[in-house]
Amino acid sequence: MRTTPRGHYEGQPGFRLLSPETGTLDAAEVAAQASADPDQTLALLADMAAAADRRMAALAARLAGRLALDLARAGAASAGGVGRLESARADRCSGDIDIDRSLDGLLEARAASRPVGLDELWIQRWQRPATAISLIADRSGSMGGPRLAAAAVAAAACALRAPQQWSALAFGDRVVAIKSTDRDRPALAVVDDVLRLRGYGTTDLAAALDAARAQLARCTARRRVAVLLSDCRATAGGDPVTAARRLDELCVIAPAGDSADAEAFAETAGARFAAIAGPHSIPEAIATVLTD
Repeated sequence: MRTTPRGHYEGQPGFRLLSPETGTLDAAEVAAQASADPDQTLALLADMAAAADRRMAALAARLAGRLALDLARAGAASAGGVGRLESARADRCSGDIDIDRSLDGLLEARAASRPVGLDELWIQRWQRPATAISLIADRSGSMGGPRLAAAAVAAAACALRAPQQWSALAFGDRVVAIKSTDRDRPALAVVDDVLRLRGYGTTDLAAALDAARAQLARCTARRRVAVLLSDCRATAGGDPVTAARRLDELCVIAPAGDSADAEAFAETAGARFAAIAGPHSIPEAIATVLTD
């Protein structure tokens, strides 16, 4: 990963308070600045994760990951994507026996010295999750603090909303799976990898959308949604509109100050759209575009 000298950060608001000396980062000052302006603080920490000062970079990445998760939890979180345990008669479906609910049937069969019938037993099974999500983060061109911060909070928000079935992809001229649908990874580990991303290359939006469709095809959830975090200015690859229309559902999220192309793309592709004021508004935006 390319690193950045300390001098690059010296002119940024709040940096000297966060890191008064080389190799240091004041956690108390981070907390104070995050309370006052979480978006700016997270963006600065995300930038600092690429510092040439490796000790400071590691501290910044750790604190940025925690702040991203805190912002995601504080946002419009929903448990709508989480599967739930349900009880059912054993003669209707398979699962693990529910001893408590089956106790009467077991005792009656034992008292009558007969085998217990399946219609007397109850089982528990997981309902399939209501929603599966594939996050697609644009890392083409220059990807500095604000875009990194937004992508990190988006990853945390998706992990909280659909913890059983979700994936996170990053793309420029190629697509990288930070978390695959069929691979369990802690949310903080995924967020940490997102914070290590740096921008480069062209924008193959069609390939990213196709990769998300492949991830969602592995899911058993009733609803499968791709969430695209991008300005949607494709510069390479196939037709992104065609790729978008192959998805069950697509939600597009873009920065409020640079959203015209993304909004136009969403309208053409038949996707939902939301503009964000900053990383703190990501969870609410995701909740909005995922609303039935």
